[in-house]
Amino acid sequence: MTAATPSIRELIRKIDAYAPDVVVLAGFMRILSPMFVAHYYGRLLNIHPSLLPKYPGLHTHRQALENGDEEHGTSVHFVTDELDGGPVILQAKVPVFADDSEDDITARVQTQEHAIYPLVISWFAQGRLKMRDNAAWLDGRRLPPQGYASDE
Repeated sequence: MTAATPSIRELIRKIDAYAPDVVVLAGFMRILSPMFVAHYYGRLLNIHPSLLPKYPGLHTHRQALENGDEEHGTSVHFVTDELDGGPVILQAKVPVFADDSEDDITARVQTQEHAIYPLVISWFAQGRLKMRDNAAWLDGRRLPPQGYASDE
């Protein structure tokens, strides 16, 4: 980190001053340190614009187009040390059409992100969602690797 940015310890101290039950990331384009992830283990949520584990990292919409995918989407997951590799909680799928641009897919995915992220946060706030044994659990049941995803 540069002199203008706080150290990880300072960032943790500032966040902890609010005594958060959960830390919610969105558009956070930085890799978090193992210290930060460990400190908030089981309380750190992220949203990623792909159907994880497909397309971790950047440029997910471009990859979906380049690979001719017929569907794409978004995933909410717990954060672990593995980049976009934590247990998936919920996914939402969107269609990819032959004449789509990245902007078209971005708009479709963002609509779903705005629907599912608040839902997952509410599950956490209600005590319904936990991370245990490196898996996401909802209402006392272990979620499958793709999280709670409807095929509808």
